[in-house]
Amino acid sequence: MKAPAPVTLTGLKKACSQCNLFELCLPFGINDSDIVRLDELVAAQRKIKRQQPLYRTGDPFEAIFAIRTGSFKSDVLLEDGREQVTGFQMTGEILGLDGIGAGVHSCNAIALEDSEVCVISYPKLEELTHVIEGLQHQFHKVMSREIVHDHNMMMLLGSMRAEERLAAFLLNLSQRFTERGFSPTEFHLRMTREEIGSYLGLKLETVSRAFSHFQEAGLIAVQQKHIRILDSDGLKKLIQHQPSTR
Repeated sequence: MKAPAPVTLTGLKKACSQCNLFELCLPFGINDSDIVRLDELVAAQRKIKRQQPLYRTGDPFEAIFAIRTGSFKSDVLLEDGREQVTGFQMTGEILGLDGIGAGVHSCNAIALEDSEVCVISYPKLEELTHVIEGLQHQFHKVMSREIVHDHNMMMLLGSMRAEERLAAFLLNLSQRFTERGFSPTEFHLRMTREEIGSYLGLKLETVSRAFSHFQEAGLIAVQQKHIRILDSDGLKKLIQHQPSTR
């Protein structure tokens, strides 16, 4: 198995209690006296170059990772050698939960751009759940959120036509960018159309045709990877009877 590429540790660790992503990545809702103790969770910060792995399938599970900057894709290798994209993660979201059960990671996490993560020691997290009231409950909420997301994505892929899937995907990104204080209508896609197709269960040609149709219909404007949503209500009408994707 190919070893992960070297990652770089930053020289200065920014405390959880001072991080503006605190409420996004681990919204604990704990009292002020315990917030500083959360700084013990972050063992280090790592910088990962574009297209480099944070971890690979089979790597030992030791920590979970909160994305400080950048974005990632998770994928698995199929028996026929193809890569199946299983998710896209962005700033403020958590990576690595897949390794908790078996003690090893069950997928690859690859940076879509130069990125930085906080390394949250899982043994330390377990230790602090016995000390900080409410921490375990809040962490379970994070895990539940991911389970619900995966369930909804399975429903999406099983019940939607191609254009509905792409519309749901774009609206999901819009919602997540909004939660992070960015524009909900204008953003840059860090993933390729091939990767979008893999995630949505669509061929590259189908994804390209759907993008073109959306642009011709005046729903979006596309310039390479730059997307501008012109008619979010129009996209919503395509999927208004379908379940939420996040």
